Amino acid sequence: MKEVQAINRFKKFLQVEKGLSDNSVYSYTYDLKKLSEFLSTRNKDMLDATPEDIQQFLAFEKNKKKNSERTLARSLAAIRQFYNFISDNFQEFDNPTSKIESPHIKKTLPDFLTVKEVDRLFSSISENDLYELRDKTIFELLYSCGLRISEAIELTSSTIDFENSYLRIIGKGNKERIVPMGDEALRLIKKYMIESRQDILGTRESEYLFISKKGSKLNRKSVWRLLKNYVARTKIKKNITPHTLRHSFATHLIENGADLRSVQELLGHMDISTTQIYTHLAKTKLQNIHKKYHPKA
Repeated sequence: MKEVQAINRFKKFLQVEKGLSDNSVYSYTYDLKKLSEFLSTRNKDMLDATPEDIQQFLAFEKNKKKNSERTLARSLAAIRQFYNFISDNFQEFDNPTSKIESPHIKKTLPDFLTVKEVDRLFSSISENDLYELRDKTIFELLYSCGLRISEAIELTSSTIDFENSYLRIIGKGNKERIVPMGDEALRLIKKYMIESRQDILGTRESEYLFISKKGSKLNRKSVWRLLKNYVARTKIKKNITPHTLRHSFATHLIENGADLRSVQELLGHMDISTTQIYTHLAKTKLQNIHKKYHPKA
């Protein structure tokens, strides 16, 4: 089997059998492409790479490309899964990654907004402007429903149950979950659909809920850029991205007594260890309060 054929079969496996999103599939194949280009400089391809080749590639990515330990670990995971797939399905050979340990990743706590900062952000966005109403609605869904940005931009009218106030979300791994909407999220979606969406769309048609000025589905980069502009209005000094609103959703739930399993379900995490990071955030806040206010802290 040739290298290109092997990568294409792996890509199809990720799409069809694992149900990964286009972004995830791109991430996997991008890492494989980097390895392939590195090996070609040594007159090799991925199907005859040795453990030493893989280690040299990781060293190159770290020292020459200045990639972080987290990026290296992700690349190694993608490469390892590729070799496992080929070995299990097509040809027997020694997986060159089998004895290579993943780089140690220091756990970092994600940034999140306080409740006051969330209020300040949303207060800075007008509901009288077509596009600001659209943007405020997206941000409300990220925060009050804990959506990923990829999930929000894929919403269609058929995924919204107005009568029962919930969203039907297809998340990572093609896994479906039901997410309840609060009164504010429901109010904004209704207002956006009545007062903004059709005017933005004009005579064009689209199945997607959130529409760009061109009438196409709003993309991730646009939402990221728009959020940065609104944050600049508030003078909040934090590195805020759309995912920060999802982090804030989970953190505020934990702080207010929500159990970990429920938060895991709402976020669509497959592994509860991913959700446990938010208990650390809550503990950090309590420690800071103790240090600030207790006389013997």
